Amino acid sequence: MSLTVNGLDELKKLAGSDLGTSEWIEVTQERIDTFADATGDHQWIHVDPERAKDGPFGAPIAHGYLTLSLFIPLFTELLDVQGVTTKVNYGLNKVRFPSPVKVGSRIRLVGKLAEVEEVPGGVQITVDGAIEIEGGAKPAAVLQSLSRFYA
Repeated sequence: MSLTVNGLDELKKLAGSDLGTSEWIEVTQERIDTFADATGDHQWIHVDPERAKDGPFGAPIAHGYLTLSLFIPLFTELLDVQGVTTKVNYGLNKVRFPSPVKVGSRIRLVGKLAEVEEVPGGVQITVDGAIEIEGGAKPAAVLQSLSRFYA
């Protein structure tokens, strides 16, 4: 369920707020293969299900950067900022991949709007996020993302 805010003033008031949890999405072999094709990373642990069965995780796993890239569609489920002209990803402060995502796993994002600070022409937000694996003891990714919104 998305929280919708209208404009930078409403966004500023959310600093320190929990943003909730996204819906689960499945990480399929097709998604992994498509990511491998897009990035040129065809390591067997991702794209060879037969060989990966005998690997360290017993199945193919998603690329860490695939998991990270899913932050954006998951995040858009949590926060919708209206009344701005431009929304841009500004970068990451921290990223870790504590647990691999096996093919067929479902993941979701838990987010907190840690900080909102003014920048020329707009605001920069810092989001603390954890991409959880359904039934997993550790998250797939823990990150701190920066985005900018301009009036």
